[in-house]
Amino acid sequence: MPIHLRSEPGDYAPAVLCPGDPRRARAIAEGLFDPGARCVNEERGLLGFTGTFAGHPLSVQATGMGGPSAAIVFEELMQLGATRLVRVGTCGALQPAMRLAETVLALSATPHDTTALVYTGGEAHAPTATWTLVASAVAIAAASGQPLHVGPVVTSSVFYDPDPARVARWAERGHVGVEMETAVLYTLAALRGVQALALFTVSDLVAGEDRTRISDEELQQGVDRMLSLACRVATAA
Repeated sequence: MPIHLRSEPGDYAPAVLCPGDPRRARAIAEGLFDPGARCVNEERGLLGFTGTFAGHPLSVQATGMGGPSAAIVFEELMQLGATRLVRVGTCGALQPAMRLAETVLALSATPHDTTALVYTGGEAHAPTATWTLVASAVAIAAASGQPLHVGPVVTSSVFYDPDPARVARWAERGHVGVEMETAVLYTLAALRGVQALALFTVSDLVAGEDRTRISDEELQQGVDRMLSLACRVATAA
C-alpha cells in the first residue's frame, strides 16, 4: 500500500482522471460516473473514487497543486496499476485568438518547473502526450463540434509569476497555455511506459497586458464540456 494513496492494487481502474482539486474529483464521481462509484482514498484530503463511465471502468484521483504534489500521486497510481492517466484542469490561455471556457489539449509541456528535470537528471527532454490519446481526443471533439486548441503548454512552478513579461515570451514561442502539472506527468509516463494526456478549460486570458478571469458560471460550463471529452477519451479502446 502506498504512503499517500491508501489503497490496494485493483482499487483503481487502469484509466484514471487526475484533477488537482479534491472537490472536482468528488463532483466527477458523483456527476459523471455511473451510479455506485466508491471512495478509494481520503488520505491527506486527496480524494479518489472508482466506478464506471458508460459501463467502462474509470477512476478519478485528486493530485493537489504543482509538480511535486502531482508527481507523488502519479507515481503511486502507477504503483497501483494505472496505465492511462488523463489530467483534467484549468489553464491560462496564451494566444490572443483563444477565448474563456474553451478546451485545450496539451500536445507537449515545456517544464518551467524543476520536478520533471529531477526525473531526467537535468538532461533535456520534451515531455509529450501519448499520440493515440491525442488522436482520440481530436476525433471525438471534431465529431461533436467541440472547439479544441491543440499545442504545447508551459508547466510553471509558480502561479504569481514575479516576471510579468515571461508569459509574452512563452506566447511568442507558440505555447497555447500555462498550467502547473503536465510536464512531470508526461515525463513520468515516458519513464514508466504508461499513457498520458492533459486537457484543460481556459480559466484566464493572460496573453495581453490585462489578465481576464472567467466567471464561476462560465467556468463550470467549460469544465463540464472538457470533462465529458476527458471521460470519453479515458475509456476509449
